[in-house]
Amino acid sequence: LLDVLAPSLALGQAIGRWGNFFNSEAFGLPVPADFPVSVRIPPSLVDPQVLLSSPGASHFHATFFYESLWNLAVFGVLMGLLLRCRRGGLKLPAGALTCIYAIAYSLGRFWIEGLRTDPLCLFSSPPFCEGGLRIAQMVSLVMVVLGSLGLAWLYGLRRPLPGSGPTS
Repeated sequence: LLDVLAPSLALGQAIGRWGNFFNSEAFGLPVPADFPVSVRIPPSLVDPQVLLSSPGASHFHATFFYESLWNLAVFGVLMGLLLRCRRGGLKLPAGALTCIYAIAYSLGRFWIEGLRTDPLCLFSSPPFCEGGLRIAQMVSLVMVVLGSLGLAWLYGLRRPLPGSGPTS
């Protein structure tokens, strides 16, 4: 059941990230005004520490857009795999798409979280988490490991049992 829901979850996250745009939240680090993919954020919505480190900054990484595109790509990959499985061209063990989703989403989230100025930090404080860890990145690493272990376990289950094959 989770394998069938995984693509929809990725699509829902891609659409949901646009809420960050409309709320002018969850944007990234400052970029030059001519940066191709940036959002203009009023200074009143920017962490004062960010403005101190980048005086006059008005344009920021559009992290909502990056994550939306990433999730659309994850959706496309998962739908492609699901359709190939349904047509019989690919055999994946039950649970594999869920593990692939966990890995793919978490890799994108890890990268994008490094660009944000509003992270939850462990052992430090936002906006840069200097000397500390970003909690979302730690969770992403855990999810990549769990998804990878899940795939290894699922594919390990597909091995023939000792003595079940032809004898020589």
